[in-house]
Amino acid sequence: MLDQIHLLAAVTVLGVLEQAYFFLQVIYARRAFGISPPQISGPPEFERIFRAQVNSSEYFPIFLALLWQAGLFFHQGLAAALGLLYLYARYCYFMGYKASSSARLAPIYFSSGVLWILTAASALGILHFFLSHYVGLNVLRLLTA
Repeated sequence: MLDQIHLLAAVTVLGVLEQAYFFLQVIYARRAFGISPPQISGPPEFERIFRAQVNSSEYFPIFLALLWQAGLFFHQGLAAALGLLYLYARYCYFMGYKASSSARLAPIYFSSGVLWILTAASALGILHFFLSHYVGLNVLRLLTA
């Protein structure tokens, strides 16, 4: 069983570490700009870092759910590769947003595209499972015949 999920687990750990890095960046920015919690407004430089972290945190559960569904029902290797692409795009998004609000756009569009591919892989994998398990229709066998 573990050989079927080890790549997904590794990408999950990397994602958690990335989130921790983003959290730390907000803490450092709070110290640098003298903004104590619960305040969330300040100079534009702080607000961009804060928004990048919050936005990344909002998307993280969606990413994890799609990563694991695509990996379990479609293909672990593809899902893990897409997961690494997503994490890299999120890092680029964070760094871009930290620099300027317009620099976040290309990475956010790319990461959204990766999420859509993970969504499609998840849906196809789950559909194939239901068709083969409950209807007895193996679509892959039909396509190769």
